[in-house]
Amino acid sequence: MTSTLRRRPAQRRSAERVERMLDECAHLLDEVGYDAVTTKEVARRAEVPIGTFYQFFPDKQGLVRALALRNLEAFLGRVTERIAEADLSHWTDLVELAIDEFVAMKRTTPGFGVVDFGEALTAPGGPAVDGTNHTLDAALENNAIVADRLRALTVDLLDAPRGPGLDRALLVAVEATDAVLKLAFRAHPDGDPDLIAECKQLARRYLADHLP
Repeated sequence: MTSTLRRRPAQRRSAERVERMLDECAHLLDEVGYDAVTTKEVARRAEVPIGTFYQFFPDKQGLVRALALRNLEAFLGRVTERIAEADLSHWTDLVELAIDEFVAMKRTTPGFGVVDFGEALTAPGGPAVDGTNHTLDAALENNAIVADRLRALTVDLLDAPRGPGLDRALLVAVEATDAVLKLAFRAHPDGDPDLIAECKQLARRYLADHLP
C-alpha cells in the first residue's frame, strides 16, 4: 500500500499535529459533509499553519485517504482485540464479530459515517463521492484491500484451504456486506437493526459454501 503522507512526522510534535488534522477532518466531515471540508479550515481548527498542512498532505484527498487508512487500522485493531477476548466456537462468530465492530464504529467514531475505509460519502447515509473508490490506494479498490487485510488477520483461525478461491470468496463477502450495511445506514442513522441482521445472515450463508 502506498504511503498516504508526503513525509512521515519524525518528531512527536509533528505526529501530534498530523493526528489533530485527521481528528478535525473527521469532525468536519460529520458537521458539513465531504464537499464543504477545506484544507484551510482543517488547518485552522487543528491550530497549525496551512504550510504545515501541505508538508504532510498534498490536498484534501490525501488527507481523507490518510483518515481512511487510520480508520482501517483502528477497525482491524478492534477486531484483533475482540478475537483475543472472545471464545470463538465457529467461523460464523468471527463474521458477526467483524460486522458488530464495523457497526459500532459507524455509530461512535467521528467522520466514520462519511469516510470509513471505503469510498467517501457526501454526508452520513448519502451517496458516494465520485472518484473515491480508490481511497486507500491509488492502484487498488478499497474493498480488495479490506478483504486482503481481513484474510491476513483471520487465515490462521479458518480451517480452510488457502488460495484464490478463498481470496475471491472473502472479496465477494466484503463487497456484499459493504453494500447491505450502506443500505442499513441510509435507512436509519444508527443502522437499521433488521438490515444489519440480514447482512450477517447473507455473509454466513455465502461463506458457508467456502469455509468448513
